Amino acid sequence: MHTFASASWSGADANGVVRLRLMFNIENGFLLLFALLRWHAARDGARRDVFRILSLFALVYAAVAAYVNHASASDYGDPVDLLIVAPFLLLLALARWPAVPAPRRRADSPFCRCVRAASALVLPITLLVVAGVVARQNLGLAIAGFVAATLGYGLRSVLMQLHAARERERLDALTRVDALTQLANRRHFDDALHAEWNRARRGGGALALLLVDIDHFKAFNDGLGHPAGDACLREVARTLAACANRGGDVVARYGGEEFAAILPGAEPADALRVGERMRAAVDALALASPAPAGRVTVSVGVATTDHPDAADAASFLQAADAALYAAKRTGRNRVAVAGAEDGSDAAPPRAGG
Repeated sequence: MHTFASASWSGADANGVVRLRLMFNIENGFLLLFALLRWHAARDGARRDVFRILSLFALVYAAVAAYVNHASASDYGDPVDLLIVAPFLLLLALARWPAVPAPRRRADSPFCRCVRAASALVLPITLLVVAGVVARQNLGLAIAGFVAATLGYGLRSVLMQLHAARERERLDALTRVDALTQLANRRHFDDALHAEWNRARRGGGALALLLVDIDHFKAFNDGLGHPAGDACLREVARTLAACANRGGDVVARYGGEEFAAILPGAEPADALRVGERMRAAVDALALASPAPAGRVTVSVGVATTDHPDAADAASFLQAADAALYAAKRTGRNRVAVAGAEDGSDAAPPRAGG
């Protein structure tokens, strides 16, 4: 924003003075227009309040500056120049004024989205225009303006891309976490199982999959209510995650009261130990339940392989599910093992109460 006193430019011809006054007025009007557009396009109340204040300030400043530019006939220090203080006093008053209650949010129009998207171009375009205007009088200053506009916009673009990348990563992480238990969700589980299955196929490494189901959970919900059921799910999830905590292990909420654990590189004996550790750890919680056992227990189905040869992991998942069904069928609160190829279940290593 600028004011202009004609006598301060000694030696300037009348046409040059008029052009400079006009340029300053156009610049102030441009800033006013930009503030008004951002005020109109702002989405939240805080931004609308900021741009409302800036718009009022820019309006008063443009009017006062235009008057001073044309009324002042001498160098700076003319009494009329004191008027330029008025917009800044207004800005101070507006900044201390209570915020205007935000109006009901309007539907976001294409025009408003366009204004917000194009706002990043305002400063570099302004610098380029000013650089073009002063190019004949000061080539060095014009080149500096072009460089500043280019580098400034480029730097802002880089920073915005970094921010967008971080935001995408954050949102992607949120879409892969179960909101209730804070474990990996089904989407994350499916992707991880597919990736580990393909890795085991290529490298020939071992892979284990555990399916864990809370016994008689419907009776728990019906007897104690859903809030208690949610608390039970969170406690069981925390316990299961603590039992499979190697770097590559993935413990996920598979659905409802069912959980799953992917154990890359785990041999059958290791997978069996993890399954039994999970069963015993949940049993040791001694969470009261209306189930026949009087406490919350889990059944675990284990599938292992060291040479996956199927096209996908569906048969592997079916084997773990068959083992879980076997654990349920043979009394619950136990671990059952299935072969990844034929789904046959073996005797559990240890039966719970």
